[in-house]
Amino acid sequence: MENPIDELHTLGDFIRWGMSQFNKAQLFFGHGTDNALDEAIVLVSHALHLPPQVPDILWQTRLTYAENQKVFELFNQRVQQRIPAPYLTYEAWFANIRFYVDQRVLIPRSPMAEWIERRFEPWIEPRRVKRMLDLCTGSGCIAIASAMLAFPYAEIDAVDVSNEALEVAQKNIKNYGLEQRVHTVYSDLFESLSGLHYDLIVCNPPYADAKEIASMPDEYHFEPRIGLEAGKDGLFF
Repeated sequence: MENPIDELHTLGDFIRWGMSQFNKAQLFFGHGTDNALDEAIVLVSHALHLPPQVPDILWQTRLTYAENQKVFELFNQRVQQRIPAPYLTYEAWFANIRFYVDQRVLIPRSPMAEWIERRFEPWIEPRRVKRMLDLCTGSGCIAIASAMLAFPYAEIDAVDVSNEALEVAQKNIKNYGLEQRVHTVYSDLFESLSGLHYDLIVCNPPYADAKEIASMPDEYHFEPRIGLEAGKDGLFF
């Protein structure tokens, strides 16, 4: 991708140019944003250490040479390699909570965030949940969001069969000071949970069959297959 560093000067210049380049490259959006403009804003905000919602007053401010280079490098990786934005910024949002992510885990995007924000009502009584199990925890986003938003007094076991995913989950648990209530457990589903009882069990398992994975946009192929692949029919995990 050609670097137009001598022609772009302001924050707005880079966001507009990035949006155009993303549309031209026909990138896929589905890992935190759903359009080229928001994707460009996410990457520029990250590069310049700005809040996710860039204040209008900053759109006409000029970037330094070093900032220009940093923004261009992120745009170039996004276009040339098709790396999803959260793997470039190492962060994703789930239930309005920021999480650390990298290629050891899927990028959070479960609709379960809406259930957590509603404390799973009316299906359960939140006050009755003292112990919860989150199977296939990945980044730990469901377990952590549940601990913070739905069940502030519950203990939660965050289970995964991937040690690499559990390392990411542990990082997120520590970031929010939840080590006393949210515990990571290495287990193939219920294999290591014998004798334990839970008031609520949630699971966001692998869901794609082989045909679906083969037809997915390039961006999905940066995610760990263990988090996506569920056999020939999408039902085995």
